[in-house]
Amino acid sequence: MEYSKLWLDYKRGECSGFDRIYYNSDDRCVVSAARELQSAIGEMSGIYPELAERRELTDENGIWLLCGKNDGKYYDLNMQSYKIEEKDGSIIVASYGAAGVLYGAFALIRKMRLGETELTEEKTPSNPLRMLNHWDNPDGSIERGYSGNSFFFKDGEIIINERTRDYARLIASVGINAVVINNVNVKDEALYFITDRYFGKIRGIADIFADYGIRLFLSANYASPIDIGPLDTADPCDERVREWWRNKAAEIYRALPDLGGFLIKADSEGRPGPFTYGRSQDAGANMLADALEEFGGIVIWRCFVYNCRQDWRDRKTDRAQACYDNFINSDAHFAPNVILQIKNGPVDFQVREPVNPLIGAMSFTNQMMEFQIAQEYTGQQRDLCYLIPYFKEILDFKMCRHPDCDTVADYVSGKAFGNRLCGVCAVTNTGNDYNWTGHDLAAANLYGFGRLAFDNDLSAEKIAGEWIEQTYGGNTLVMEIVSDMLMRSHAVYEKYTAPLGVGWMIEPADHYGPNPDGFEYSRWGTYHYADREGVGVDRTIAGTGYANQYAKPLAQMYGNVDSCPDNLLLFFHHLPYSHVLKNGKTMIQHIYDTHFEGVKDVREFIRLWRKLESVIDDGVYRRVKERLLMQLDNSVEWCDIINSYFYRKSGAKDEKGRRIY
Repeated sequence: MEYSKLWLDYKRGECSGFDRIYYNSDDRCVVSAARELQSAIGEMSGIYPELAERRELTDENGIWLLCGKNDGKYYDLNMQSYKIEEKDGSIIVASYGAAGVLYGAFALIRKMRLGETELTEEKTPSNPLRMLNHWDNPDGSIERGYSGNSFFFKDGEIIINERTRDYARLIASVGINAVVINNVNVKDEALYFITDRYFGKIRGIADIFADYGIRLFLSANYASPIDIGPLDTADPCDERVREWWRNKAAEIYRALPDLGGFLIKADSEGRPGPFTYGRSQDAGANMLADALEEFGGIVIWRCFVYNCRQDWRDRKTDRAQACYDNFINSDAHFAPNVILQIKNGPVDFQVREPVNPLIGAMSFTNQMMEFQIAQEYTGQQRDLCYLIPYFKEILDFKMCRHPDCDTVADYVSGKAFGNRLCGVCAVTNTGNDYNWTGHDLAAANLYGFGRLAFDNDLSAEKIAGEWIEQTYGGNTLVMEIVSDMLMRSHAVYEKYTAPLGVGWMIEPADHYGPNPDGFEYSRWGTYHYADREGVGVDRTIAGTGYANQYAKPLAQMYGNVDSCPDNLLLFFHHLPYSHVLKNGKTMIQHIYDTHFEGVKDVREFIRLWRKLESVIDDGVYRRVKERLLMQLDNSVEWCDIINSYFYRKSGAKDEKGRRIY
């Protein structure tokens, strides 16, 4: 099947030719780096340089790839750093580790393609672990997938082809170094990925990933001793269960010696876990960690643990509190090779949530931030929504817990507490569509997450510019229009969907499109409590008390109506429609205005995109235009339904006299 090369379409660039590329190591990552440079330079210049192995640096001109010793057991930050320098007519890419050489080679290619004249650069990745989580199922479906079917699985079989390698190339080029290939909701054939039924094909994928410095992880079912058998329990304190996992780990690592470890979803949304047996989360995680430790394996334990059978009549039980409450008392109890995977917000990847209060609250526990680029609640790759400005905002947010290193980025990178096993991950947005991401412009989120994970100091605008130029070339009009659309898109989506941080006004079945009361009387704990007097969730001390999970300065800020940021106002407070916001508008008028503005902004996106009809690839132009027209229909639907809903609740007329149904 034909598919796009995305930002690795090397024909979209120019560079001076180099006759030779020298490399001093036969490590698979170094060889991949040499081949990537050879391909990029050849396609851009028409001259394919020769590859030559040289153990020592000489005065021969060319590009030199120099790799030092790599003996780290886990991820060692120094092994992923690189330095590029120009010297006596040659370019040197050097690193202590083979992966660092690969990242340096891709950085050099990027500089060439962007026409940068200053090639010298020295970089250390911001985060040790930079992971993509696939929610792909063995039958080829993808849970919350919006870009076609899986390119890893079909009809219970594992697929390995050229696309597998090109995927590894794409994500390695932006610094991704770990991938979970299967859904966290492990069921059906995926239960047996940790058996010899699938070891051969999984080893094939792991080998391809290893060529590009990517470590393969598997989602595993906590109750495997029962579901695979022959045990009748998964109690982590039962010696039979512990022995089962020790034997299973030995079996797995004989077949898959480079496996990174397991991603585990336990005690969440019907998944089995240690709570089933009255045990703590650390007891469950540590039991698995003990089995993997001698093989260098890591347990990534999702903190998405909450009661999904709440009573909507109960105004005190708060789903947002669950993550913090279930884990905060286990600090220092988790094994050194356990990482807690914490969602960026306390609920579930909404377009606007506060930062999860668990971040930075556990000083002795490895943590990583979980983002979602699959756009489950942000337009599902039908609506344009460039997420990197929002991710950047989250990473830069200060938690008020540490005197010096206090941003979210400081905590998840290990900078604050000196952790070595930590980082960021994202639920990915890829599938087997021609363009990989359904919406051509959604590939900016895949590229952008990798670049931001590797370098937290990059701006969202710079990342967007890099992606546009490498994907579509350097045409000034294309650069200006696409950048403008991307940078405004998250704010636009937020305008015409759920207002002021309230969240969850969506269709329950597919999480797309407006349904203000879709979750309001459900078991999921996702309520907004709109009535004729007002709307919002009281999470102050008088309400659920959630605000007090933050450090005191943030708790006070969020708990006070006057100091709470307006874009989170209804997440923390139940307020009357007449409440005046900081912009001087009443809350109800703000809701009306922003929803009408959101529709107007989407119309403007369409107007701008039409300017590119003759200057961008025909297929890209047509596909994006179709998506923008879908987005317009969606935004109109959101605007009309949300405004009508609140008009009927409040009885307040629109000051501007616009039609509300």
